[in-house]
Amino acid sequence: MDLIKVRRAFHEIPEPGFQEVKTQKLILELLKTMPNQAGMDIKTWKTGVLVKIKGSAPSKTIGYRTDMDGLPIKEMTGLPFRSRHEGYMHACGHDLHMTIALGMIEKLLQQQPKDDVVVLFQPAEEGPGGALPMLQSEAFRSWKPDVIFALHIAPEYPTGVVAIRKGILFANTSELFIDFIGRGGHAAYPHLANDMVISASHFVMGLQTIVSRRVNPIDSAVITIGKIIGGTKQNVIAGSARLEGTIRALNPETMEMVKREIEAHAKAIELAYHCQTKIDYGSNYYQVFNHVDETEQFIAYCQAEGHEWRECQEAMTGEDFGFFLKEIPGFMFWLGVNSKAGLHEATLQPDEAAIAKGVDIVSGFILNGSV
Repeated sequence: MDLIKVRRAFHEIPEPGFQEVKTQKLILELLKTMPNQAGMDIKTWKTGVLVKIKGSAPSKTIGYRTDMDGLPIKEMTGLPFRSRHEGYMHACGHDLHMTIALGMIEKLLQQQPKDDVVVLFQPAEEGPGGALPMLQSEAFRSWKPDVIFALHIAPEYPTGVVAIRKGILFANTSELFIDFIGRGGHAAYPHLANDMVISASHFVMGLQTIVSRRVNPIDSAVITIGKIIGGTKQNVIAGSARLEGTIRALNPETMEMVKREIEAHAKAIELAYHCQTKIDYGSNYYQVFNHVDETEQFIAYCQAEGHEWRECQEAMTGEDFGFFLKEIPGFMFWLGVNSKAGLHEATLQPDEAAIAKGVDIVSGFILNGSV
């Protein structure tokens, strides 16, 4: 299988979460071209795909997960294989993730592993979140692995370099949507209206004190408001406004405390500015916590096989793979792709040489590691 060609085919068809119809179809078509079809079973779940590779003398089941969806970003790479879906792009590397998983499947069908292997092509990682419902599905439960791992590309690391750490890797995350409802009016008569641009603005400034004054300085949390919507015309007082943002924290208790503080600030705004507020936390992702034993086994494998690796710091990024690790021991690692542009940037161009390296690392770990 020409993995570069496969990656570029995926890159052309990024799709929103739970709408990965073309992506699922391409995965199924590629699986049909694999050698030793009798060595694997295939299931579909929503727009996802589950593949089970039969082991020669299985004593356990090893899980490997990849994500599938794209992001609502207008691509600006100028590549000949750029996105054909206007306004969407594989700007988080899921096209590479899927390609590496397919390359691993092809290799394991040619060189049978001892244990059973289940590969999960999971939809909707970018939202609304596919990991938790997949974890709870009958399709997954019937093939539930005993251990599970995954990778994520890292633009900041040299191509093929592994970065990993024991314990917390990615933060707990939550979306944040807040609506402010007041009373609109004429700009010349502000006393007859309740201006929601003012209310929302004061709320945003107040939010900054939650992290600086309510979160233990030894702990870590982030509240970011990335979008403000309010008003219709320069001489009309806005009767409503909407804030959209994200919350991130390195432990679940801090996340809950931050949410309580946000709600308290919202009640204060209601009293001070004579309005109503509505809060929606949207999608919530659990922390990615690398289990010690499995992570140490992977590091030992990298050292033994000569794969360059580094210990990384925890990050405030979010990943719904954390739901799998909450229930099943395992780990996630970064794979370097050496791109000047970062994740979620419209100009992201990962080094495609990382694909072969990724296949070698993940398939080698299953075949030669002590997982």
